[in-house]
Amino acid sequence: MLRALAVANYRSLRQLVLPLARLTVVTGANGSGKSSVYRALRLLADTARGDVLSSLAREGGLESVLWAGPESFSAAMLRGEQPVQGTRRLLPVNLRLGFVGGADDYGYALDIGLPTPSASVFATDPEIKTEQVWQGPVRRPATLLAERDRGLLRLRSEDGGWRPVERSLPAWSSMLAEYVDPRGAPELLALREQVRAWRFYDHFRSDADAPARQPQLGTRTPVLGHDGSDWAAALATIREIGDAAALDAAVADAFEGARLSIERQDGRFEVCMHQPGLLRPLRARELSDGTLRYLLWVAALLSPRPAPLLVLNEPETSLHPDLLPALGRLIVHAAGHTQVFVVSHARRLLAALEDSGLPADEQLTLALHKRLGETQAEGGEHLDLPAWRWPGR
Repeated sequence: MLRALAVANYRSLRQLVLPLARLTVVTGANGSGKSSVYRALRLLADTARGDVLSSLAREGGLESVLWAGPESFSAAMLRGEQPVQGTRRLLPVNLRLGFVGGADDYGYALDIGLPTPSASVFATDPEIKTEQVWQGPVRRPATLLAERDRGLLRLRSEDGGWRPVERSLPAWSSMLAEYVDPRGAPELLALREQVRAWRFYDHFRSDADAPARQPQLGTRTPVLGHDGSDWAAALATIREIGDAAALDAAVADAFEGARLSIERQDGRFEVCMHQPGLLRPLRARELSDGTLRYLLWVAALLSPRPAPLLVLNEPETSLHPDLLPALGRLIVHAAGHTQVFVVSHARRLLAALEDSGLPADEQLTLALHKRLGETQAEGGEHLDLPAWRWPGR
């Protein structure tokens, strides 16, 4: 399980280290940096897939996502006695991402910087400068398992020394994606598969042409797709090999007396909703936007194949406030099987999550705010954080 997330120089996240629990809720006003934290987690997941630089390009490139303020703030700037202004740069331009786990887990750090000048048509692409993987919550020389310096990779050998990897790594791809020898570095393979298994859900479509409203060809679907196109098959899979009782309870919790059925015709699956007082069930195309979105969250959160980390970005979107307590209880149920990270600013959902009944050390609410354009966590000086230092270049 992840114990902390570290981000530096990404959008408004100049230097941010956040503790993580089994259920972590990040909240704050609009513009406080919640979405940047969510995107930072997605970038880390893209790193293990070899897509981190492509993801940065889709955001406008490295220059567009770098922290736009000074490298550091003077005491006078923080007191408001001096205007914020540029200061002499002491460190190379970098965007840094990392996380740590528990004693039996791995830690990881990534440093992306400006490209080495060349005649390539891709000469403006950023480069991965350093990467490190270590065992446990603290990065020390003795706990390091793998270390990348530009294109050179070395791995910890069985005798405690270092073994260099002969093949040079490309500047545009992480060692997690490039080095796949399970005999040479089983720790890298294990970490890569763990990060690749992180699951992200953002805003489900609910318009008239949304995939979830259409009958779809279906096979066993233990994990709901991000667009919801396999929603009916995912619900049928939960009913057949997952927690069917939790599925029925989640529906009845939000819509008293309601139940779902899955119709199958010519290999196509369609969801039908039975409600008291109606002479026929409502099909997916007839459901309200809010009802459809809630039922999509039911399929996502009751997956028979729990992810090591489940990240939800503003799940309250388009839901009636009366549905938020039921959604909160559904998220808490999911946290019993997987680590859950929620970004939200809906008060009723936050209240339901804070009343989760989980032990105090298994849930955490982090309120973000900005100071001089920099995202900070309220009460940050009192947060229980592991020791964190970025690797040098």
